[in-house]
Amino acid sequence: MNSPGKSKHELTILGIDPGSIFCGYGVISGDRKDGRYIASGRISAPASKPLHYRLRIVYESLTDIIRTYAPTDIVVEDIFFAKSAKAALQLGHARGMVLLAAASEGIDLHEFSALQVKKAVVGYGRAEKSQVQEMVKMILHIKGELYPDSADALALALCYLNTIKFNNAVLSAKR
Repeated sequence: MNSPGKSKHELTILGIDPGSIFCGYGVISGDRKDGRYIASGRISAPASKPLHYRLRIVYESLTDIIRTYAPTDIVVEDIFFAKSAKAALQLGHARGMVLLAAASEGIDLHEFSALQVKKAVVGYGRAEKSQVQEMVKMILHIKGELYPDSADALALALCYLNTIKFNNAVLSAKR
């Protein structure tokens, strides 16, 4: 799915940091070389509401974001172990809404581990969240504050763009 006026090499990447109360998103655009910040934010679902109600908010909001920014690719963090079984289950449900929104809108979905994201953005797989947030702001020339989950979403998008750049470099070197 390409937006009007976009070259065939131009990507619009939507990174999503899923959550059933706060779901961060970040959109970057790039020509397979450099990423440009487009938008970011946070979907908020009332913690006082039942899980199924919050998941509907996440799904409907993600669908609206996808339709607004027309991403070529969506990136989400790979499954990881949460602090508790309940937290892992709720995160899994929210992550499922991301997968469903991507499939419903016919967008390619990519998954990366937290280690891969930190390594791609900071250069160190055990980086602190604050280091990731600062590097995202520096790379994308963002002034002001970002929600931590929005910074994580943008980091996912940057990780995917860096992976494409690396793969292209490897292919060029083989020619």
